[in-house]
Amino acid sequence: MTIRLYDTSARQIRDFVPLEQGCVSIYLCGATVQAAPHIGHIRSGLNFDMMRRWFTYRGYDVTFIRNVTDIDDKIIAKSAEQRRPWWSIGYDNERAFNDGYTALGCLPPTYEPRATGHVTEMVEMMRGLIERGHAYESEGNVYFDVKSFPGYLSLSRQELDNIRQPESTGETGKRDPRDFAMWKSVKPGEPSWETPWGRGRPGWHLECSAMAHKYLGEAFDIHGGGLDLIFPHHENEIAQAKAFGDAFANYWVHNAWVTMSGEKMSKSLGNSVLVSEMVKQWRPIVLRYYLGTPHYRSMIEYSEEALREAESAFARIEGFYQRVIEKAGGPVEAAAEVPPAFAEAMDDDLGVPQALAIVHTTVRQGNSALAADDKDEAIARLAEVRAMLGVLGLDPLDPHWAGEADRGEDLHGAVDTLVRLVLEQRESARARKDWATADAIRDQLNQSGLVIEDSPSGPRWTLGPR
Repeated sequence: MTIRLYDTSARQIRDFVPLEQGCVSIYLCGATVQAAPHIGHIRSGLNFDMMRRWFTYRGYDVTFIRNVTDIDDKIIAKSAEQRRPWWSIGYDNERAFNDGYTALGCLPPTYEPRATGHVTEMVEMMRGLIERGHAYESEGNVYFDVKSFPGYLSLSRQELDNIRQPESTGETGKRDPRDFAMWKSVKPGEPSWETPWGRGRPGWHLECSAMAHKYLGEAFDIHGGGLDLIFPHHENEIAQAKAFGDAFANYWVHNAWVTMSGEKMSKSLGNSVLVSEMVKQWRPIVLRYYLGTPHYRSMIEYSEEALREAESAFARIEGFYQRVIEKAGGPVEAAAEVPPAFAEAMDDDLGVPQALAIVHTTVRQGNSALAADDKDEAIARLAEVRAMLGVLGLDPLDPHWAGEADRGEDLHGAVDTLVRLVLEQRESARARKDWATADAIRDQLNQSGLVIEDSPSGPRWTLGPR
């Protein structure tokens, strides 16, 4: 068994070899909390949640760090616009992100450090970089000297001569316009912390290098994030960490975006779909299925139609669950192991689409067993499906999703009573061989969004696709 991952730095799929046998250390660039999350933000957390779950299934002890950027230019700008303290904006949006992660079934990180809680570590790193000749202080700012680090831009494979920083950043005293700020001197009305170079606040890139060093040490296995972070954020992290003396990340893994009309979903473009609104319209487990089942390196073009297709596909799986549980007379335990073909797909760069194809094939096999009245075979197939979906965080019987079922229990009961009254009328029509009336009742129920299925134990109903 060898897990393989696409390493952005190598531009190829590599066998995963952990730095410490049996352990995996992952650092994921998390939320910048200037606003509530859209589904593109949550996709990243969800993709790496599935990665973490797969490593855990394969027997690894996973340390998973997901940071929170709770101070930056955008948060300060929002503070001025809304006339609210910067920390109030950050805290509210941090809670919104965690609510989104939780709603979609993401496991909590091992640690979730905030940038403002690690100024001491940032000062230590800046001091070391200045001593080594890789950074310098100017007018209370601390800049990284990009020319001092020969490996700069190795991740994005750009040429330094082609990189130009905008002149309107407000950062003064740079030796080279491409040098980037690790620490920004205090400005009137802005939050600030004391350092040997005067009061100021962190630059965006420094925090991740410092926090990865604190929680994962000089070297760790995997650094993750969205494609948009490769440059400048991850390039600058690498420069800081390696110039400081850290080996830093051994693998770089990047997830693709959620797009609308071909454009990356973005708050600034005004094309974002907030998670808080989506969970009111769609069941969270369906959203997880929709966002988590495409390959993590593939773009997802958002559309209502695609979501309806995901809802319909997942409903077929849930229908299989229901039929087998009825046949078995109670819950079916998940199998101890997933099928080999599923494991092979997941080992190959987290091939969730291929793994999901095995899930649906197994569901079809289970439905065939039900049609043949082969109870044992149907139960065995459901046990396999539960094991596979459990690894993906999509098992409808997982306790996490129980709350989702509970929220709809009262409504379901009321609808069930009404539907059964109508079904009794249909059964009476069938008994007197009034097929036209029976078919008309079924068609009316279908038009209402209900699917009627005749079974040996009587008719049953389920919600159909929207």
